[in-house]
Amino acid sequence: MDEILGGRRMRRNRQTDWSRRLVRENTLTIDDLIWPIFLVDGSGIRQPVASMPGVFRLSVDEAVREAVKAESLGIPALALFPYTDPDLRDALGTEALNDQNLICRACRAIKAEGLNIGLITDVALDPYTSHGHDGLMEGPLILNDETVSQLCHQALVQADAGADIIAPSDMMDGRIGALRIALDANGFRDKQIMAYSAKYASAFYGPFRDAVGTNTTLIGDKRTYQMDSANTDEAIREVELDLAEGADMVMVKPGMPYLDIIRRVKDTFSVPTYAYQVSGEYAMIAAASANGWLDGDRAMMESLMAFKRAGADGILTYFAPKVAEILRRG
Repeated sequence: MDEILGGRRMRRNRQTDWSRRLVRENTLTIDDLIWPIFLVDGSGIRQPVASMPGVFRLSVDEAVREAVKAESLGIPALALFPYTDPDLRDALGTEALNDQNLICRACRAIKAEGLNIGLITDVALDPYTSHGHDGLMEGPLILNDETVSQLCHQALVQADAGADIIAPSDMMDGRIGALRIALDANGFRDKQIMAYSAKYASAFYGPFRDAVGTNTTLIGDKRTYQMDSANTDEAIREVELDLAEGADMVMVKPGMPYLDIIRRVKDTFSVPTYAYQVSGEYAMIAAASANGWLDGDRAMMESLMAFKRAGADGILTYFAPKVAEILRRG
């Protein structure tokens, strides 16, 4: 057999644990993790999200406790998303501009703890609008430029509340440049922008919309501003535009169905590139694990390694605290 193989046996390097670690091409570390957290009004609340086993909507005080836990685990950053009371939602998403809204209060409360952890805030109107869209509407049309103006105001109240990274997920044209100008003009030159540059119109967002309460409010769909899942070249153009307008880092969303996009973005631009393992991806693994159909921990770790292999510098994942605990144990 050696004569046939010419002495080349790939399995030699796989025989022991130490050897497999020695030749491993990619690694997953705690530094790669961003933990998305859902917020809800009230106190002492940990409200289960039915479609995301193990995930909760948290009141601000509970979110502070989780932030302390995240820092102790070494997780670098949290991404905050609000469940807005339906009575506070309107066609203009006015609550997004309230400097005492859930996001702003959570930012201030977490910052007051003096933690060494970054806060990433979502800039989009869908958690605040009565129609569930990321932008302002005129009839069935999403108004691009009017929305961008509203997003700039939203970003400023978040920055003032202590957000470290402004993360626009709306997919309006020109919003990165407008946000950079607004932030710089108002004394927030050091605030980073993480652009949701390649955000696809995806069926994998369903549980997230359940968590933030837009499943029942969304009128129509988001295909006029989120990307078509068939397109790859378009993603490259979107990233190129966002970088030219001042984005510090870019994101591909969803993650697992778009590993090819992550790879293309990283290879093309060599900039900090992130993936969002979205709610539907999380729910599939969590539900299959709960039913005994998958080894949940192994599937979880394998899925995250796929993002690293594709070129992601970091991953937004609801598994973050569990993964951090596993990695800390070695």
